[in-house]
Amino acid sequence: MRNKRMFMLMIGFILCIAVIGFSLSDRKELSWPEKFLKDSAAYVQQWFYKPAGYIAGFFEDISNLRTIYEENEQLRITAAAYSRDKINYNFVEKENKRLQEALSFTDRQKEMYNYKYLIAQVISVSNEANNRTMTINLGSKNGIKPNMAVTTIDGLIGLVSSVTPFTAAVTPITELDEASPTFNSIAVTIMGREDDSFGILSSYNKETSRIVMTKIAETDKMQITDTVITSGLGNVYPRGLVVGTVESLQLGDFGLTYTASVKLAASFDHLTEVFVVQVPELEAADK
Repeated sequence: MRNKRMFMLMIGFILCIAVIGFSLSDRKELSWPEKFLKDSAAYVQQWFYKPAGYIAGFFEDISNLRTIYEENEQLRITAAAYSRDKINYNFVEKENKRLQEALSFTDRQKEMYNYKYLIAQVISVSNEANNRTMTINLGSKNGIKPNMAVTTIDGLIGLVSSVTPFTAAVTPITELDEASPTFNSIAVTIMGREDDSFGILSSYNKETSRIVMTKIAETDKMQITDTVITSGLGNVYPRGLVVGTVESLQLGDFGLTYTASVKLAASFDHLTEVFVVQVPELEAADK
């Protein structure tokens, strides 16, 4: 029995050596047992490899989705910040342009006349039938007085009608009426021909949105497209304030004088900032 075991052990050892030697030998083809084992192993591996690949891909996709979500969130934040900065930039750019225009306007006017311009903000507008006024944020504490002219960089818009310590009411030129006891006429002339032309702004035509100029002499050389400015006569409106342009001329009553239709230079839509004109001569006279 013992010899039989020894014999079987030797046979097994010899077969093992033979198999190892056979495996290590330089062969061009595998043996059929090796082929069978490789094919079996590959067949079994594919059933484990594919699900493992799907599972790995699934978790990789989840990770990619999270990365994409974070990137999108960052892009949204960046886009929002860009929009905000662009709005701020546009606002600052427009504000700078507006202030430069205002500065140019005051400097240009100061070169012509010794006027002081107080910048005021329009804080409210009243459209009541019997009280069409706008309120500005300057009052008597700032040197504002009744009957001061109010203008924009484009042209005359009205007259200060009443004053409180911190605000003032401005009656717009569109309320000009020759029948009014307080706001019935403005003496004007033509820019460049101040000594040769003269007229009176007497009323505002609400149907045509034009100012009516009367008292134009028959010999006056006033022409269409001429720029109408205040003449300074009457000691209410300072001279040289732009009012508008002559749009049409026609014979007045009895054919002795002419009347003209004047298109206002200033726009009353969305008024936010105006200038109150202080005239040193008038200030000294009041004192």
